[in-house]
Amino acid sequence: MKKKVLSILLASVMMFGLAACGGEKTDDKQTDGDAQVTADGEMPTVGVLIYKYDDTYISTVRNALETALNGKAEIVMQDGKNDQATQNDQLDVMISKGVDVLCVNMVDAKAASGVVEKASAAGIPTIFFNREPDAEVVKSFDKACFIGTNAADAGKMQGDIIKDLLDAHPEYDLNGDGKIQYVMFQGEPDNPEAIARTKYSVEQAVANGLEMEQVGKTQVCNWDTETAQKAMEAMLAANEGKIELVIANNDGMAIGCVAALSNIGYNTGAEDAKFIPVIGVDATDAAKDAIQNGTMSATVIQDGEAMGKAIAAVAMNAASGADFLEGTEYTFDETGVAVRIPYAPYVGE
Repeated sequence: MKKKVLSILLASVMMFGLAACGGEKTDDKQTDGDAQVTADGEMPTVGVLIYKYDDTYISTVRNALETALNGKAEIVMQDGKNDQATQNDQLDVMISKGVDVLCVNMVDAKAASGVVEKASAAGIPTIFFNREPDAEVVKSFDKACFIGTNAADAGKMQGDIIKDLLDAHPEYDLNGDGKIQYVMFQGEPDNPEAIARTKYSVEQAVANGLEMEQVGKTQVCNWDTETAQKAMEAMLAANEGKIELVIANNDGMAIGCVAALSNIGYNTGAEDAKFIPVIGVDATDAAKDAIQNGTMSATVIQDGEAMGKAIAAVAMNAASGADFLEGTEYTFDETGVAVRIPYAPYVGE
């Protein structure tokens, strides 16, 4: 009898122990009391595809996203290395692993239809961010949305900054002809955001009453600092004394232009140095430092931290089966599928 009672007690202890262990780990995915879980009780897996890791602005978004998801989700993140074929392969792997939600920063926004087709077939909610696909492509999958900015706004803010700069510094019109001779640095030839920033920066400046005259062709430098520096060096060699303003689609290229100018004695930060205003977009730390040091004029804040937090909040909802924006402060714009993170001008502190 004593042996039978002892056996029953031992079995009960073992069952309790197994139940306790089961609450700590499920299929090697760690959970905690604060974590949001999927329908089957697991910590969600968020698959993140980045167009390229070494983009300064996107690095800010990545870091903010990882911080916001820390302890709440397992993150699987891949570097597309600016190659769409590579990103397509990474997408296939993530789908085969059964991630709960996809967050996609497209290498080529025009390839988003292929992502939607595969994600839809697998039933995986998909959040495109930063690089905006066509709205109709996003709408074609009822579990897809976009988080990003309104590209035209960045250009318009640059146009407003140009007007303010020229009003405050009429001496920037070096030849006194009443026109502003500018050079334009564009991110990519077919990128919708680059095209919009290029277009609206000049259109807004003109709408503000300025007469703008482009020097040479638009320099397409793929958002890259070194490429922009080399292009600016060539532009200066051919047009020194004729350039009165530099407009760049991002701060990386703007910093490259500042370096080229500094190498020939312009924009050194010294009070008596010759100066050509340079305007970028992103408000990276390097650009803020350059503005503070007097080597660059202004930029437009593209809030990477705010974007990362928004992606994280929407991804957690999607992974748990909730509506994208449930319990958040975000709203969709008139497209019904896009959340817009606002820009803001930055001319120093």
